[in-house]
Amino acid sequence: MSLIQSRSFSPCAISRLRLLACLALVGVVAAVGGAVTAPAIPGWYQGLHKPAWTPPNAAFPIAWTILYILMALSLWRLWDKVAPSPARRTAIGLFLGQLVLNAVWSPVFFGLHAPVAGLVIILALIVVLALALRATFRVDRTAGGLLVPYLAWVCYASTLNASIVLLN
Repeated sequence: MSLIQSRSFSPCAISRLRLLACLALVGVVAAVGGAVTAPAIPGWYQGLHKPAWTPPNAAFPIAWTILYILMALSLWRLWDKVAPSPARRTAIGLFLGQLVLNAVWSPVFFGLHAPVAGLVIILALIVVLALALRATFRVDRTAGGLLVPYLAWVCYASTLNASIVLLN
């Protein structure tokens, strides 16, 4: 029995606590990424040659805010709405693996000014995220569906990263 359940919380309260925990976990990753990215935008990133299909800088925080919320909701559904099983454990493990890669990309790309290393990380992220998406769809189609826009965006972001490597 978990600590949350042993305190006699209602199922609704437990679900809300789990949602808050998922939002907090993903929020920490978002905050780290933002803290490392923001200082690099006006100087280093602005000076890079970028492809014509690069969106305006203002689009990135809007897109990532939406994606991080969807990610947190997906993790919450896996944790809260799916019965414990090896398949659920695999889906959550892969989700956490891709979250680690997501958390590492911004400090490497923006913090270390290392687009080549960033490209390696984002390509690994695509692989782990695709595996997470497949595993998640197997246990909860809604949770899997919540990750589809994220995978699409990361694939798009990888083309930007690759183009920056080639152009600079």
